[in-house]
Amino acid sequence: MKHLPLRFTAFLAAIASLSLSGTLLAQATNYPSGQVSTGPSIVVVLFELIIAVLLIAGLWKVFVKAGQPGWASIIPIYNTYILCKIVGKPGWWVILMFIPFLNFIIAIIIMLELAKCFGKGVGFAVGLILLSFVFIPMLGFSDAAYQGPKAASAI
Repeated sequence: MKHLPLRFTAFLAAIASLSLSGTLLAQATNYPSGQVSTGPSIVVVLFELIIAVLLIAGLWKVFVKAGQPGWASIIPIYNTYILCKIVGKPGWWVILMFIPFLNFIIAIIIMLELAKCFGKGVGFAVGLILLSFVFIPMLGFSDAAYQGPKAASAI
C-alpha cells in the first residue's frame, strides 16, 4: 500500500510530460496550443472525388460492354468476381486476391487479360496496371468492343 502513491505520482508525471510534449510540438509547428493539422484541403478532396467518379463510371461502362450489370462495378468484392468472369478466369480467383503479394500477380494477369478481351495490346495492359484510374475510363468510354476471353487466348 505504501507504493501506491509513488506509482500514482509517477503515472501523473508521465501524463504531464506527454501533455507538455504535445504542447511543445504544437508550439514548434506554429499551430495554436492543442490544435493539430486540419487534414487535406478541399481541393485535394475534390480531386480525389473526381478521380473516383471517373473510375466508377469507366468500370461501369466496361462491365456493360462485356454484357454484365453495370451496378456490379460498385460492389467491392463482387466486382472482382465479375471482372474474373469477364476475362474468363474462374471465380475462385477472388480468394487469391486476399493473399498478400499473390494479389499483385493476380491483378496483373487480370488486367493483361482485360486488355486482350477488348482487343488492346500489351502497352494498353501496362497502362491498365500502372495508371488504371486513367486507362479504365479510356477503355470504358472508347469504341473498343468486348471480344470475349476466347479473343484473349488467340492473341
